[in-house]
Amino acid sequence: MENEIIRLLPAGPELAGPVTAYLQRSWDFLKAFEPLREEAYFTREYQQVLLEEEARAREAGTGFRFYIQPVGEPQTVIGSIGLNNVVWGAFRSAFLGYKLEEPRQGRGYMTMAVDMVVRHAFEDLGLHRIEANVMPRNKASLRVLEKNAFVNEGFSPYYLNINGVWEDHIHMVRINYALH
Repeated sequence: MENEIIRLLPAGPELAGPVTAYLQRSWDFLKAFEPLREEAYFTREYQQVLLEEEARAREAGTGFRFYIQPVGEPQTVIGSIGLNNVVWGAFRSAFLGYKLEEPRQGRGYMTMAVDMVVRHAFEDLGLHRIEANVMPRNKASLRVLEKNAFVNEGFSPYYLNINGVWEDHIHMVRINYALH
């Protein structure tokens, strides 16, 4: 998937180098929004294993992870976005997760990436519901979801352990009304 500004690359082991470089240069910023990570997480070998797992999840239909690349920068990854914990059957739902390096924020990259992934989820995969959970202090992320027509469905206290702390989250949802 791509537009004139960004390309979304499906997860695969060939991305281990660019993904590792992205995580290494971005971690000081990203750690405020992520679980604690072991040192090994920041190695090419560790990322290659994760990318292989993400590719298998895509094949199994349980997860769809993409890495964000600026058009014109073929060796650079600047973020990721994914549909996680996909449940089929009567539920047809997934959790949306995403992250972007700090220098690229405020330029609309993630708003575009969310739009592309939501369209893929609804039009190509036939999902009914996409859920995203965001810490209340993460105003930029909440704004990305609002721009993409996600609505607030509630508040979840102590929802996820982020950087060693149980953080509250706002539960945002977008429903595929075309399936009704």
